[in-house]
Amino acid sequence: MEQRNAVPYALGASVARTGGSVSISDGAGAVNLLCVDKLTKMFGGFVACDGIDLDIRAGEIHALLGENGAGKSTLVKMLFGVLGPTSGQIIWQGQPVSIHSPAEARRLGIGMVFQHFSLFEALTVAENIALSLDRSVSIAAIADEATRLSRSYGLPLDPHAHVADLSVGERQRIEIVRALLQNPQLIILDEPTSVLTPQEADRLFETLAKLKAEGRSVLYISHRLEEVQRICDRATVLRHGKVTGACDPRRETAASLARMMVGGDVAAVHREENASLGDIALEIAGLSLQPRTPFAMSLKDIALQVRAGEVLAVAGVAGNGQGELFDALSGEYPVVDDAAIRIRGRPVGRLGITARRLLGAGFVPEERHGHAAVSQMSLSENLLLARNQSDRRAFLTGGFLRLIRRAGIRVAARRISQAMDVRKSGIDPAAGSLSGGNLQKFIVGRELDRQPAVLVVNQPTWGVDAGAASRIRQALVDLARSGSAVLVISQDLDEIFEVATEIAVISEGRLSKSFPARTLTREKIGLLMGGMHERAPAHEAAHAH
Repeated sequence: MEQRNAVPYALGASVARTGGSVSISDGAGAVNLLCVDKLTKMFGGFVACDGIDLDIRAGEIHALLGENGAGKSTLVKMLFGVLGPTSGQIIWQGQPVSIHSPAEARRLGIGMVFQHFSLFEALTVAENIALSLDRSVSIAAIADEATRLSRSYGLPLDPHAHVADLSVGERQRIEIVRALLQNPQLIILDEPTSVLTPQEADRLFETLAKLKAEGRSVLYISHRLEEVQRICDRATVLRHGKVTGACDPRRETAASLARMMVGGDVAAVHREENASLGDIALEIAGLSLQPRTPFAMSLKDIALQVRAGEVLAVAGVAGNGQGELFDALSGEYPVVDDAAIRIRGRPVGRLGITARRLLGAGFVPEERHGHAAVSQMSLSENLLLARNQSDRRAFLTGGFLRLIRRAGIRVAARRISQAMDVRKSGIDPAAGSLSGGNLQKFIVGRELDRQPAVLVVNQPTWGVDAGAASRIRQALVDLARSGSAVLVISQDLDEIFEVATEIAVISEGRLSKSFPARTLTREKIGLLMGGMHERAPAHEAAHAH
């Protein structure tokens, strides 16, 4: 296995030599490991990164903050060799470098852990690690080194375990250990805690503190501003592709950091603590499902009730049955027992999506592109696809009226865009041209425009910036306040505590009983996420509240 010499940092010195290169001081005595000078990336006429200046010091955890579309992903892809800059310069340990591939970045000493893992579930941990190495190394040697590193950094792993059998938190450990095996001096982490329980996040922070103590640096991307305040030494803020500010996040508040990101105040979510509840609008009783694929999760005796006027949130670490639960509720995969799912008192287990929509239900899946929207189609066409057959007739019937009603669907798309502050180029652009946050606002708004009696949302603000997340969450709260039943499936505990009146936790395909949100703590939810089940049997569902 290729080994690189650890970089001998001379903190406090103005110049340090490493392998013949020069590390430049920032003038305050700290050594800059990496400098970005006027880095620009253009896609046609669109400027994704516009003259960005950034320096990362040796032995620091540096936060990179910004809204969706601010340029964060483009910037780190240039640092890791996935994209090439249009102009500007990357200076690594005092020397200008051109990074043409991730392999070159790793050889320099830059590692990256992406938000979405790139692991093969049918392979073992060691086999997945081997695929990322630049040279052939025996699986036995990889297993030994991975075991040593994982123990050293508090990231326990079994190198012989198959990825399919591991939790999401364990899968993230693979990605981090895989990066550490390259002996990086800079590790880029993209939303690393989005799939972790609070306890797992705490263990990750301990690992980052150890890396920092060794003189390694971390570039940390996260929308969770409280953890940025907790662990980061400095922060650089991007907006519209430009650097708009830098600060010590420990001297800021979450609100002030959010203001720097969006250029103004982020509205707080307001909900009524003692809202009156109506009848049961969505009910699950004794729902059990076998996994559809070798890597899917089975559902085991799921029971819950959601009343009109209520927001019930299902918390859990990714991969514990959330996707399977959404598919069963939405009708994408009807179940054998018709009475296992009821919408407004009607058994719907064997009904498909359209039939459930006709009963007043709405659904927002987790995956935006290809599931919630067709990227190549316009917003109005995507709106039309999501309407019931009767809704479509209202827009499309008959000759000349068809043209008039076609214009009506465009008016509806504009109405949704205005209501949800969807920022787009053009009147009716393709869905794929919108940033992730803006497309998510449109998809949620598309369902809200129907005023559904029941709304089921899976990961409503996944990868969405603070401003867009606030608008979506307030819209869900307002829908419940108007008398609808809202079920939110989310991995984001901040989100859950903002919107939920009741909280249940899913773990290994089992759902706990629901608790009033005001009675739960993060620690309690974390224990439930980790498998400390307090399950509500189906026959007790009526007493869950």
